[in-house]
Amino acid sequence: MPSHTPRRWRGLPRWLGALALVAVAAFAGHHVAMQTGLVRLREAADHRLDMLATGLDADLARFEYLPALLEMTPIVPALLGTPSDGALREAVNRYLNGVNAAAGAEMLYVLDAGGISLAASDWDRPGTTVGQDFSFRPYVIDALGQGRGRFYGVGITSRKPGYYLSYALRRDQPTRGVVAVKVNLEEAERAWRKLPGDVVLIDQRGVVILATREDIKFRPMLPLDGLQRAEVQRSRPYGEAALQPLQWAQKEALARDVQVITLDGVDQLASTRKLRGAPWQLVVLDDLAPVRVGARNAAITASLAMAVLLLIAVTLWQRRRAVRQKLANQAALQTAHDTLESTVVARTAQLRAAQGELLHAGKMAALGQMSTGVVHELNQPLTAMRTLSESAGILLDKNRLDDVRGNLQRIRGMVDRLARLTSQLKTFAHKSELPLAAVPMARAIADAQVIVAEATKKNAVAIEVDVQPASLSAMAEEAALGSVLVNLMRNAIDAMQDAPSRTLRIEARPREGRVILRVSDTGPGIPQDILPRLFEPFVTSKPAGTGLGLGLVISAQLVRAMDGTLRAANQPEGGACFVVDLPAAVQNILIPTPTGVINK
Repeated sequence: MPSHTPRRWRGLPRWLGALALVAVAAFAGHHVAMQTGLVRLREAADHRLDMLATGLDADLARFEYLPALLEMTPIVPALLGTPSDGALREAVNRYLNGVNAAAGAEMLYVLDAGGISLAASDWDRPGTTVGQDFSFRPYVIDALGQGRGRFYGVGITSRKPGYYLSYALRRDQPTRGVVAVKVNLEEAERAWRKLPGDVVLIDQRGVVILATREDIKFRPMLPLDGLQRAEVQRSRPYGEAALQPLQWAQKEALARDVQVITLDGVDQLASTRKLRGAPWQLVVLDDLAPVRVGARNAAITASLAMAVLLLIAVTLWQRRRAVRQKLANQAALQTAHDTLESTVVARTAQLRAAQGELLHAGKMAALGQMSTGVVHELNQPLTAMRTLSESAGILLDKNRLDDVRGNLQRIRGMVDRLARLTSQLKTFAHKSELPLAAVPMARAIADAQVIVAEATKKNAVAIEVDVQPASLSAMAEEAALGSVLVNLMRNAIDAMQDAPSRTLRIEARPREGRVILRVSDTGPGIPQDILPRLFEPFVTSKPAGTGLGLGLVISAQLVRAMDGTLRAANQPEGGACFVVDLPAAVQNILIPTPTGVINK
């Protein structure tokens, strides 16, 4: 027994370490989830506070114009001068009713300098303020003493809470009266109930005056002291409310205006915002229970994930130990395996070398085909150069030097094009070091037209060119692209020799980072037996002796070298169509905008 005791406890540190890792993962998951949940609650609360405070300040400030309006109305100062005039009182009552209907307040009334209500917008309804003494109300005292007053409380006659705004009427000194406006904030309170969480409005005494919960209205956060109770008894802002203190306690301050509080034994996040138009605080309460549940679930998930990782680590460790033991028992087999592997590698290298030689031989064969076709294509620009040089001699005899200079410039451009075209033969056998460049499609088509101009005129072929946008460019070798265009246009002209309508149409459009070039004719089209083999060497639809069948093969090879494709098809309305697909230059990429697309 003593010899087995150390072995029993040998794995205990590992188990304790594993449990510690699980506990750390659970703590980290709980902390991160709790902090993330609090941040989300605070952001949502700030958004609600911004919206609620702005709306409440707007409701309190939209009646600032009423004192000036009433003071400028002659009948109101007249009533203050002769309060016993019944007809004048009737006129002021009706005027106040009309103004209040437009302003949207709950009640609008005028008091004399003694605080007695002389006229009101509700003079014809039960519980009217007309004849009531409001001299004890703080908003009347403040208006008579300071020019204006603000007060929230329960109405003396209506028994309904509201926000009172009072302004002194003092066109001439001393103050002759007061105009008071009662604003009903219960509409705002009902709108608050549609938002998540609870909303509380607290006055300067710490008493809840508006809330989405009826059980906490007109209850102070802390017990009122003697002076506050005396003031409440005098001004009666809360009616007959018992002013039972709330079970409100602060637990943690997260920021200056953000706290974790306990209300009636429930932990909540309290976010506070002071109003600009009144000495009140707007508080948004969010229950922390969902956040804590999420944090608890995150802790459980993190601990389970750590446990799974530990199990995977133990499994991998055990498997690795088993593999080491198995490899130790199979040393001879491993040696044979290594020998076979080296043999496979050597044979693979030999196959790759043979494949490279085959590719090089195929490329050289294609070079021979391209050379034959390019030599054939050289005759076209050379013929055009001869025509231009003869024309230059005639123009020189006529002393038309500008036209001679233009012909010489065209001849120089064709010489440059021939140089670029023949350079393809030098670079085809090896990978070209010259990068592709942006080639304007309109310029390439125009250059090709010059080369086939004589054949076009001879066969009475009309050429239609449509490049949209005009600045459309493709990434290509300019000489190679010109050779492809000349070959396709020459084939189209030859195909339309016996056609009644001879129109060669060339279109270029951008499409998803590519340039699509279409060359179509109105000829008889491509025979169906030749169409599948059209891009094979020595396959042609031309009569014997007029074509080698290499032009399209070379064109397809040139297009592939430019990272493009060349395909052919017959059009439903008749004629053949060749489509060249090339990569677009950077400036052709279309970017969506609110009004359409733009080129970049």
